[in-house]
Amino acid sequence: MKTLLTLCSLLLSTTLPTSAADAKRPNILWLIAEDLGPELACYGTTQVWTPNLDQLAAQGVRYTRAYTTAPVCSASRSAFMTGMYQTTIGAHHHRSHRTDGFRLPDGVRILPEWLRDAGYFTANLVTLPPACGFRGTGKTDWNFNRDGKAFDSANWADLKPNQPFCAQINFKETHRKYGGPRKADPAKVIIPPYYPDHPVTRKDWAAYLDDASELDRKIGLLLQQLAADGLADNTVVLFHGDHGQSHVRGKQFCYEEGLHIPLLIRWPKNFPAPAQLQPGLVDDRLIEAIDFAPTLLALAGATPPAKMQGRVFLGPTAAPPREYAFGARDRCDTTVFRLRTVRDARFRYIRNFTPDRPFLQANNYKATQYPVWNLLKQLHAQGKLTPAQEFLCQPTMPPEELYDLETDPHQIRNLATSPEHTATLARLRGVLEKWITDTDDQGRHPEKPEATRENPKPKKQKSASVLGGARAELFSQAN
Repeated sequence: MKTLLTLCSLLLSTTLPTSAADAKRPNILWLIAEDLGPELACYGTTQVWTPNLDQLAAQGVRYTRAYTTAPVCSASRSAFMTGMYQTTIGAHHHRSHRTDGFRLPDGVRILPEWLRDAGYFTANLVTLPPACGFRGTGKTDWNFNRDGKAFDSANWADLKPNQPFCAQINFKETHRKYGGPRKADPAKVIIPPYYPDHPVTRKDWAAYLDDASELDRKIGLLLQQLAADGLADNTVVLFHGDHGQSHVRGKQFCYEEGLHIPLLIRWPKNFPAPAQLQPGLVDDRLIEAIDFAPTLLALAGATPPAKMQGRVFLGPTAAPPREYAFGARDRCDTTVFRLRTVRDARFRYIRNFTPDRPFLQANNYKATQYPVWNLLKQLHAQGKLTPAQEFLCQPTMPPEELYDLETDPHQIRNLATSPEHTATLARLRGVLEKWITDTDDQGRHPEKPEATRENPKPKKQKSASVLGGARAELFSQAN
């Protein structure tokens, strides 16, 4: 009889959404910005106004070394939504043009499915309360097809009656083309030395910061709504970029600016905070975006699957800090590169497997939406670039690059041929080669020729695909 009562108790605790077991688990609100590096005021950027994100950082933890594993959205999102390197699961090419319906490998699933199994309600928010004054994009942009419903809802109104929940919302403000209210003074913005100090560059950089300010405004409205609905004290808030900044040497390249993202996490008042999550803390650990999935599962009281490559970085089951963070770039639309990178606490090493190609090889997306892309080519032809700016305009790429991020944060002095750095070069080269082998990097295998044809005109993503539908859209969003 005692055994039967115990069994009934267990069944009730796992099937009732309002059970005491569920009440002890926090909600999760996941805020994802597109194409955004750590260009926020709380990271030291000037001419940007981000009071809401700055406050979020003050109330939670600001991470200084958070990185995506790909510098472009579809590959990066495929990785952090599964907790797996995109190169391992075959999602490394930006919007693979596969006609056979590419599927995830056995045992690999998206985070909402794991959370749903753990008793969580999941949402990819599009419809928000009128007080917010905007809508979510509903972006998924994964490089794979799947059957079934990815999320339970797209509506904010469904969150309060369905707790615990994990809801994500995507913000497109910092994705090209820029269009936010103008606030930053182009004459006062700080231009990285690898770009020409030119009115075109300054106007473009100021517009990027203005859109970051507009992003902040909308996040402020959303956090106000969370508090107004009585959910703030029960909800973990996670904010980050889907990859680095949308500038010439950022997006689609493996430098810091392509992979480095802002990461802010605020813990709710009604739950004991993990030791690693104290208000106002600045965390310098190396974090990879694939670590989000296992960490959120652990915070939800679930055990991350053993196959998942990401590591838990919060709570009592946190893994030791990473010694290295890895990244990869492969084909983006019809522009073919194979780049791999690893960084430790001080150095970044990049291996260019396609060194015969120029950095600025034909790329329709950047040529039509990045004014500095064309400016570099123009000034190069006129002989008006500095050596740091000329680097991107060379006809070929160095096979290896090594940068000391302490003394050269802009990565303009390649140390790969420096005798003083031979040991560091060999160490990081070996680490990267081992990672390529250990993770079964699919970029080692040639892609089908038909996959590199011109990208068809992107289709506007519909709400049906937000909720899963029959299959995920591969070409749902613009680059």
